Amino acid sequence: MSPSLRRLLRNPLAVGGLVIVGVMAAAALLAPWLSPFDPYATDVDHILQPPSTAHWMGTDRLGRDVLTRVLYGARVSLSVGFVAVGISTVIGILLGSIAGFYGRWVDSVVMRLVDIMLAIPTFFLVLAVIAFLEPNIVNVMAVIGLTSWMGVTRLVRGELLSLREREYVLAARALGASDARLIGVHLLPNGFAPVLVAAVLGVAEAILVESALSFLGLGVQPPFASWGNILTEGKDYIEFAWWLSLYPGLAIWITVLGFNLFGEGLRDAIDPRQEAERE
Repeated sequence: MSPSLRRLLRNPLAVGGLVIVGVMAAAALLAPWLSPFDPYATDVDHILQPPSTAHWMGTDRLGRDVLTRVLYGARVSLSVGFVAVGISTVIGILLGSIAGFYGRWVDSVVMRLVDIMLAIPTFFLVLAVIAFLEPNIVNVMAVIGLTSWMGVTRLVRGELLSLREREYVLAARALGASDARLIGVHLLPNGFAPVLVAAVLGVAEAILVESALSFLGLGVQPPFASWGNILTEGKDYIEFAWWLSLYPGLAIWITVLGFNLFGEGLRDAIDPRQEAERE
């Protein structure tokens, strides 16, 4: 067992976060088998029913089972989180590698682009782009991914700037290794740990952005279930149907907490100096 993995498993908060993430992912994958109800089937005889043995989280204004919709909403929210982070990570790695490896004017151009993007509030940028596009899950994934790559770019650039003058890189260059091989084989694998941490924490941020967009009506559209649009439906009945807001809100909070705990634990396991500095 590697030292990093050993440190990770010794961190109870990190293990707890990993368990939360695993449970939520399993619930999303097994949603059709965990609930006997159809997430889109309406039942006018059981409208706005409170939690009961038949409907553990109650029903909504159309008689749909809230637990079922929360489970299916997990599929949407986690999918958006992982895909959006995948897009932003790929873009960040490409731009950060180019900037960190070549330096000089290439680095200046890339970093000025990063500065411009960081000067624009990300959520308002996402809102502006979504306003011109059809609000659906594909566009939400793409827009979040295309507007959140700046942090990864800066991380990768910093790692490559510190690694490109190491002896093993100079030796590989002297043996005739191409730039692509130097970056892909010798530099990125040795500087990927911070990117992995950023990706885990980025999933939590992407889930929050998607939930906020769906809550505002600019994300995943009904009848498809999303934690954000379930909250939107619940706000109109919050005075007497509290369960419509409570359970999707708890799902968002628990999932984001899980990713944050796991990400922080992963950071401490990979680089224990950061934990020592905080103490």
